[in-house]
Amino acid sequence: MSIIRAENIVKNYRLGEMDVPVLKGVDLEIQEGEYIALMGPSGSGKSTLMNILGCLDVPTSGSYTLEGREVGDLSDDELALVRGERIGFVFQTFNLLARTSALENVELPLHYQGKPARKAAVAALESVGLSHRADHQPSQLSGGERQRVAIARALVTDPAIILADEPTGNLDSKTGTEILEILDGLARRGVTVVLVTHDHSVALHAQRIIHLKDGKIERVERTDSTATLLSP
Repeated sequence: MSIIRAENIVKNYRLGEMDVPVLKGVDLEIQEGEYIALMGPSGSGKSTLMNILGCLDVPTSGSYTLEGREVGDLSDDELALVRGERIGFVFQTFNLLARTSALENVELPLHYQGKPARKAAVAALESVGLSHRADHQPSQLSGGERQRVAIARALVTDPAIILADEPTGNLDSKTGTEILEILDGLARRGVTVVLVTHDHSVALHAQRIIHLKDGKIERVERTDSTATLLSP
């Protein structure tokens, strides 16, 4: 079953009196539970595409269907609900609140929804091996620990899709491998994972690599990844 279907997605940005094309007719279909990597050089459109898939931005033209619903037909409130409940975001820069504990950072998405948060946040931190650091603020955590908190925050709403934008970009190779192992584990559990990366060795964790260039899909590479085939 398709969880994501993008058809002829075009995205232009206005620069003065000019329209600057970033995406030039992208067609992409992702099945439920797939592990996908988006790759391409700087300016290829991969982050713009991820923002559209995450309902953080809207295409200039084209159709985007998420879990069978045309995103262009959703109200602002419905889009906020989709972002809050169906999609978990993991960013390269972590985006954690500085003067807030790890546990409180993870609780935030549920607080915004007016839902009980403590029990789910504790479980999410445990799932990334960080329950013992729950009371620490981001400044007291290593880069890898901060990214684990960010992943726990993305997981706390039990989303159908995880969108990870360069999640290993600010980490050393050993810590980056540990973060990828967490994403691999999510894929094995049936979570749809979309990973943006410039690193081919990182992209090889996915089942398919979508190569973008100049705003278009240049080619699709199937990998030998067993991330979704092995038991956790």
